[in-house]
Amino acid sequence: MTGVGVLAAFLRSRREAQAYRLLGVARALTAIHGAVTAVITDTETSRTRDTGPATAAALDYGLSQRALIAVSGRTDDVAELLTRRLVTLAHSGLQALDPATVRAVVRQAVRDVRTAPPPPPADLPADPALAALRAVVDELAANTHAIGELMLEVAPAYLSDTDAADVLALLCEEIGEPLEHGLATRRYAMSGDRRALHGTVL
Repeated sequence: MTGVGVLAAFLRSRREAQAYRLLGVARALTAIHGAVTAVITDTETSRTRDTGPATAAALDYGLSQRALIAVSGRTDDVAELLTRRLVTLAHSGLQALDPATVRAVVRQAVRDVRTAPPPPPADLPADPALAALRAVVDELAANTHAIGELMLEVAPAYLSDTDAADVLALLCEEIGEPLEHGLATRRYAMSGDRRALHGTVL
């Protein structure tokens, strides 16, 4: 491949990576906005001028692109947690669901989902040996998720794999971790999908 061909392929991969990131951001925002709007519409506070559905539609949640990308693969978890907390708060009567409160609840829900590894499968095998092996894999995945979060601190989610590799190469060398493992843990932390670890860590 010529130099021009290599450059064209590189630019194309960058555009595709950016498109996937933007889709992830949109997916996360849609889930969050849907949960917020549904709760506000169903509560008594939706009848007030300050906390009606129109306010929810215009609410800026103050979330970074990195945070949204990180939970884009777990939008159901975010929506479920957010709905549960907003409904509990609304029914408690202790605090109105004003924009500042909703924003704080949204940010905390996203933070909690980001930092918690995906739950293990509910259907545990009957074979004790297989169950023990799965427990080991689950623990490894949880530890790997934490490492992935550290990788994201060094190489933020808006970087493509190619750019992240340049940033993480020295770090992985220093800690004795293969670069492909570091990149895999980073992808896992962003997506929450264990398939990102296949062929490397798992």
